[in-house]
Amino acid sequence: MIKKKLKRVFLTGLAVVIPAGLTIYTLFFIIGMMDNLLQIIPFEYQPDNLLHFHIPGMGVIVTVLLIFICGLVTTSYLGNRVVVFGERIVGKIPFVRSIYQAIKRIADGLFMDRAQSFKKVVIVEYPRRGVYSIGFITGTPNGEIQQHLGRKSPCIGIYIPCALTPTTGVFIMVPKEELIEVSMSVEEAFTLIISAGIVTPQERIPAALVAPANS
Repeated sequence: MIKKKLKRVFLTGLAVVIPAGLTIYTLFFIIGMMDNLLQIIPFEYQPDNLLHFHIPGMGVIVTVLLIFICGLVTTSYLGNRVVVFGERIVGKIPFVRSIYQAIKRIADGLFMDRAQSFKKVVIVEYPRRGVYSIGFITGTPNGEIQQHLGRKSPCIGIYIPCALTPTTGVFIMVPKEELIEVSMSVEEAFTLIISAGIVTPQERIPAALVAPANS
Protein backbone atom coordinates (compact mmCIF):
# COMPACT_ATOMS: atom_id res chain seq x y z
CA MET A 1 0.00 0.00 0.00
CA ILE A 2 2.77 2.43 0.97
CA LYS A 3 4.75 1.47 -2.12
CA LYS A 4 1.79 2.20 -4.40
CA LYS A 5 1.14 5.52 -2.67
CA LEU A 6 4.78 6.59 -3.00
CA LYS A 7 4.75 5.57 -6.65
CA ARG A 8 1.58 7.60 -7.28
CA VAL A 9 3.05 10.66 -5.52
CA PHE A 10 6.28 10.33 -7.52
CA LEU A 11 4.46 10.03 -10.84
CA THR A 12 2.26 13.02 -9.95
CA GLY A 13 5.36 15.10 -9.21
CA LEU A 14 6.95 13.88 -12.43
CA ALA A 15 3.88 14.96 -14.41
CA VAL A 16 4.27 18.46 -12.93
CA VAL A 17 8.06 18.78 -13.15
CA ILE A 18 8.56 17.55 -16.74
CA PRO A 19 6.30 20.08 -18.53
CA ALA A 20 7.42 22.91 -16.27
CA GLY A 21 11.08 21.98 -16.65
CA LEU A 22 10.90 21.62 -20.42
CA THR A 23 9.03 24.92 -20.73
CA ILE A 24 11.62 26.75 -18.62
CA TYR A 25 14.46 25.10 -20.55
CA THR A 26 12.91 26.10 -23.88
CA LEU A 27 12.41 29.70 -22.73
CA PHE A 28 16.00 29.95 -21.49
CA PHE A 29 17.25 28.42 -24.75
CA ILE A 30 15.32 30.97 -26.83
CA ILE A 31 16.38 33.87 -24.60
CA GLY A 32 20.02 32.74 -24.72
CA MET A 33 19.88 32.38 -28.51
CA MET A 34 18.45 35.89 -28.89
CA ASP A 35 21.03 37.28 -26.47
CA ASN A 36 23.75 35.81 -28.70
CA LEU A 37 22.33 37.81 -31.60
CA LEU A 38 23.61 40.93 -29.86
CA GLN A 39 27.14 39.77 -30.73
CA ILE A 40 26.64 41.18 -34.23
CA ILE A 41 26.60 44.68 -32.68
CA PRO A 42 30.06 46.29 -32.40
CA PHE A 43 31.55 45.50 -28.99
CA GLU A 44 31.63 49.10 -27.76
CA TYR A 45 27.89 49.48 -28.43
CA GLN A 46 26.73 46.18 -26.95
CA PRO A 47 24.33 46.60 -23.98
CA ASP A 48 26.54 44.53 -21.65
CA ASN A 49 29.53 46.77 -22.38
CA LEU A 50 27.56 50.01 -22.05
CA LEU A 51 25.80 49.01 -18.83
CA HIS A 52 28.81 47.06 -17.43
CA PHE A 53 26.53 44.17 -16.41
CA HIS A 54 24.48 41.51 -18.15
CA ILE A 55 20.68 41.72 -18.37
CA PRO A 56 19.11 38.35 -19.28
CA GLY A 57 16.53 38.74 -22.01
CA MET A 58 18.00 41.92 -23.47
CA GLY A 59 18.31 40.11 -26.79
CA VAL A 60 14.55 39.46 -26.76
CA ILE A 61 13.82 43.14 -26.14
CA VAL A 62 16.22 44.26 -28.87
CA THR A 63 14.85 41.67 -31.33
CA VAL A 64 11.25 42.73 -30.72
CA LEU A 65 12.21 46.40 -31.13
CA LEU A 66 14.07 45.67 -34.37
CA ILE A 67 11.11 43.72 -35.76
CA PHE A 68 8.76 46.57 -34.84
CA ILE A 69 11.08 49.16 -36.38
CA CYS A 70 11.44 47.08 -39.57
CA GLY A 71 7.66 46.80 -39.82
CA LEU A 72 7.26 50.53 -39.22
CA VAL A 73 9.86 51.42 -41.84
CA THR A 74 8.52 48.92 -44.38
CA THR A 75 5.01 50.35 -44.18
CA SER A 76 6.33 53.73 -45.30
CA TYR A 77 6.73 54.50 -49.00
CA LEU A 78 10.51 54.94 -48.87
CA GLY A 79 11.03 51.85 -46.73
CA ASN A 80 8.88 49.76 -49.05
CA ARG A 81 10.93 50.91 -52.04
CA VAL A 82 14.14 49.90 -50.23
CA VAL A 83 12.71 46.44 -49.47
CA VAL A 84 11.60 45.98 -53.09
CA PHE A 85 15.06 47.04 -54.29
CA GLY A 86 16.71 44.59 -51.90
CA GLU A 87 14.44 41.78 -53.06
CA ARG A 88 15.39 42.52 -56.67
CA ILE A 89 19.06 42.14 -55.78
CA VAL A 90 18.43 38.89 -53.92
CA GLY A 91 16.31 37.68 -56.86
CA LYS A 92 19.39 37.78 -59.09
CA ILE A 93 21.37 35.36 -56.90
CA PRO A 94 20.49 31.84 -58.15
CA PHE A 95 20.63 29.64 -55.02
CA VAL A 96 19.80 32.34 -52.47
CA ARG A 97 16.81 33.44 -54.54
CA SER A 98 15.07 30.06 -54.22
CA ILE A 99 15.56 29.90 -50.46
CA TYR A 100 14.47 33.51 -49.88
CA GLN A 101 11.37 33.28 -52.05
CA ALA A 102 10.25 30.02 -50.40
CA ILE A 103 10.70 31.41 -46.88
CA LYS A 104 9.04 34.71 -47.82
CA ARG A 105 5.97 32.96 -49.21
CA ILE A 106 5.65 30.86 -46.07
CA ALA A 107 6.03 33.92 -43.85
CA ASP A 108 3.51 35.91 -45.91
CA GLY A 109 1.06 33.02 -45.74
CA LEU A 110 1.38 32.70 -41.95
CA PHE A 111 1.55 36.34 -40.90
CA MET A 112 0.16 38.50 -43.72
CA ASP A 113 -2.48 36.33 -45.39
CA ARG A 114 -6.02 36.38 -44.01
CA ALA A 115 -6.77 32.91 -45.31
CA GLN A 116 -7.44 29.88 -43.16
CA SER A 117 -3.86 28.57 -43.23
CA PHE A 118 -3.25 26.46 -40.13
CA LYS A 119 -6.44 27.78 -38.57
CA LYS A 120 -8.67 24.75 -39.14
CA VAL A 121 -8.16 21.21 -37.92
CA VAL A 122 -9.46 18.35 -40.05
CA ILE A 123 -9.46 14.57 -40.11
CA VAL A 124 -8.50 12.83 -43.35
CA GLU A 125 -8.15 9.21 -44.43
CA TYR A 126 -4.38 8.87 -44.65
CA PRO A 127 -2.16 6.97 -45.47
CA ARG A 128 -4.89 4.55 -46.67
CA ARG A 129 -8.63 4.01 -46.51
CA GLY A 130 -9.83 3.20 -43.02
CA VAL A 131 -6.84 4.88 -41.32
CA TYR A 132 -7.36 8.46 -40.17
CA SER A 133 -4.89 11.28 -39.50
CA ILE A 134 -5.21 14.77 -38.09
CA GLY A 135 -4.17 17.58 -40.40
CA PHE A 136 -4.30 21.32 -40.86
CA ILE A 137 -5.74 23.23 -43.80
CA THR A 138 -2.96 25.19 -45.50
CA GLY A 139 -4.91 26.59 -48.43
CA THR A 140 -6.32 25.81 -51.86
CA PRO A 141 -3.86 24.97 -54.65
CA ASN A 142 -3.98 27.18 -57.74
CA GLY A 143 -6.12 26.63 -60.80
CA GLU A 144 -3.45 24.79 -62.81
CA ILE A 145 -3.13 22.09 -60.16
CA GLN A 146 -6.90 21.80 -59.84
CA GLN A 147 -7.16 21.44 -63.60
CA HIS A 148 -4.62 18.62 -63.72
CA LEU A 149 -6.39 16.82 -60.89
CA GLY A 150 -9.53 16.83 -63.01
CA ARG A 151 -12.09 16.87 -60.19
CA LYS A 152 -15.38 18.74 -60.06
CA SER A 153 -14.92 19.78 -56.45
CA PRO A 154 -11.70 21.60 -55.42
CA CYS A 155 -8.93 19.81 -53.59
CA ILE A 156 -7.66 21.37 -50.37
CA GLY A 157 -4.04 21.43 -49.24
CA ILE A 158 -3.53 19.59 -45.95
CA TYR A 159 -0.41 19.40 -43.79
CA ILE A 160 -0.17 16.25 -41.66
CA PRO A 161 2.50 16.55 -38.93
CA CYS A 162 4.45 13.58 -37.63
CA ALA A 163 3.86 12.47 -34.05
CA LEU A 164 6.40 13.74 -31.49
CA THR A 165 8.09 15.89 -34.18
CA PRO A 166 5.33 18.07 -35.71
CA THR A 167 7.88 20.25 -37.52
CA THR A 168 8.17 17.41 -40.05
CA GLY A 169 5.27 15.90 -41.92
CA VAL A 170 3.66 15.45 -45.31
CA PHE A 171 1.65 17.71 -47.58
CA ILE A 172 -1.30 16.16 -49.39
CA MET A 173 -4.23 17.40 -51.46
CA VAL A 174 -7.64 16.03 -50.52
CA PRO A 175 -11.06 16.59 -52.14
CA LYS A 176 -13.06 19.02 -50.03
CA GLU A 177 -15.98 16.63 -49.51
CA GLU A 178 -13.65 14.03 -47.98
CA LEU A 179 -12.48 16.34 -45.18
CA ILE A 180 -13.94 15.95 -41.70
CA GLU A 181 -13.78 19.27 -39.85
CA VAL A 182 -13.46 19.16 -36.06
CA SER A 183 -14.00 21.85 -33.46
CA MET A 184 -10.73 21.39 -31.58
CA SER A 185 -8.29 24.29 -31.67
CA VAL A 186 -4.92 24.21 -33.40
CA GLU A 187 -3.19 24.15 -30.00
CA GLU A 188 -5.22 21.14 -28.88
CA ALA A 189 -4.48 19.31 -32.12
CA PHE A 190 -0.75 19.96 -31.83
CA THR A 191 -0.83 18.77 -28.21
CA LEU A 192 -2.57 15.58 -29.30
CA ILE A 193 -0.01 14.99 -32.06
CA ILE A 194 3.08 15.83 -29.98
CA SER A 195 1.94 13.50 -27.19
CA ALA A 196 1.16 10.75 -29.73
CA GLY A 197 -2.43 10.63 -28.51
CA ILE A 198 -1.61 10.45 -24.80
CA VAL A 199 -3.07 13.88 -24.09
CA THR A 200 -6.53 14.27 -25.62
CA PRO A 201 -8.53 17.54 -25.78
CA GLN A 202 -11.55 18.00 -23.59
CA GLU A 203 -14.76 16.78 -25.15
CA ARG A 204 -17.04 19.53 -26.39
CA ILE A 205 -20.80 19.16 -26.16
CA PRO A 206 -22.51 20.36 -29.36
CA ALA A 207 -24.46 23.59 -28.90
CA ALA A 208 -27.58 21.91 -30.25
CA LEU A 209 -27.57 19.56 -27.26
CA VAL A 210 -26.84 22.27 -24.71
CA ALA A 211 -29.50 24.75 -25.87
CA PRO A 212 -32.60 22.78 -24.81
CA ALA A 213 -31.22 22.31 -21.31
CA ASN A 214 -30.71 26.05 -20.86
CA SER A 215 -34.11 27.01 -22.22
